Amino acid sequence: MLLAAVATSPAHADEGGLSFWLPGLQGSFAAVPTQPGWSFASLYLHLSADGGANARFPRGGQIDVGVDGRGNLFAFGPTYTFEEPLLGGQAAFSLLAIAGRSSASVDATLTGPGGGTVSGSRSEAITGFGDLFPQFSLKWNDGVNNYMTYVTGDIPVGSYDPDRLANLGLGHAAVDGGVGYTYLDPGTGREFSIVGGLTYNFENPDTDYKNGIDGHIDWAASQFLNEHVHVGVVGYAFQQLTGDSGAGATLGDFKTRVFGIGPQVGYKFQASDAADGYVNLKGYYEFGAKNRAEGWNVWLTLAFSPAAKRTE
Repeated sequence: MLLAAVATSPAHADEGGLSFWLPGLQGSFAAVPTQPGWSFASLYLHLSADGGANARFPRGGQIDVGVDGRGNLFAFGPTYTFEEPLLGGQAAFSLLAIAGRSSASVDATLTGPGGGTVSGSRSEAITGFGDLFPQFSLKWNDGVNNYMTYVTGDIPVGSYDPDRLANLGLGHAAVDGGVGYTYLDPGTGREFSIVGGLTYNFENPDTDYKNGIDGHIDWAASQFLNEHVHVGVVGYAFQQLTGDSGAGATLGDFKTRVFGIGPQVGYKFQASDAADGYVNLKGYYEFGAKNRAEGWNVWLTLAFSPAAKRTE
């Protein structure tokens, strides 16, 4: 139900262990068209990730060793779904904003080429606002089959400092696009969704670091227990496809990957005569990480959209 990317966790991939796309963003009903008009989504996200005592992560020409990160983030924003079809599908535009607190610690920081070595632990935390994330999507319905294509990006206006361990902004722009599919059978209550995409990252002007192209797949499967409640599983796979580059890429291509899986439960309800509501709680346990901190994360989403036409 959340329609744009969140990219503010303290230690996840690429430069500083941070990627634009946050795995797990897309989930159940991702490609299902919705009612035209204005809708609003809000999300609380808790992240916990540990890079290990000897793992190294590049940041602003320096190397951080033993990264440990935590985040308590809130994402919120409107979506407008157009009534008139576009290319036979349903078009929608959304804009997401980020606020919250991010903290990170390292066991040691090594300076880049030509510098000395700084040893000892260091911890930092920041509370503020992150980047902005616009998204445009098209969705099509054909019986139990639903299809989607989207393009989203990062407007780097969030709180960012290349010398800080914890940030709420990326420090560079990014563009992401992909496709999705949802199988939804109201008769059996079965649902399956999968969304895949690619991220192109622009160079960080403060660090001369350019992340490579990232590939990602989010998926979800669920079964409705009644007309309101569904339960199931969620998962993701993230793989960096091309290496990092630029003067600040002191660790070489630094390709990253990670996988995640966990449970979910969702509840659809009638908020008013004019609006429907949806609550979803899901969590992921990460494994198989390479050049990336891994841990666990929990998502709580609350969304409101125009009410579906009701039968008397």
